[in-house]
Amino acid sequence: METVNLAIQDMQCGGCAEKVSTALKSLAGTKVEEVAVGSARVSFDPKQTSAAALIGAVNHLGFKATTA
Repeated sequence: METVNLAIQDMQCGGCAEKVSTALKSLAGTKVEEVAVGSARVSFDPKQTSAAALIGAVNHLGFKATTA
């Protein structure tokens, strides 16, 4: 397992954090450690997904994610 910290722009509330958490959990091989307004920490199996896929899932929701 690898762990990545994401900085996420445009999140404004707990509802946003819940959407991000749900999207990240939907990817195979992920374990969401923490999601807060503006950030997320996720462990993932690099054989099943990648940091780029995690960022893509968040960006697909309309937020802007980058590695922190």
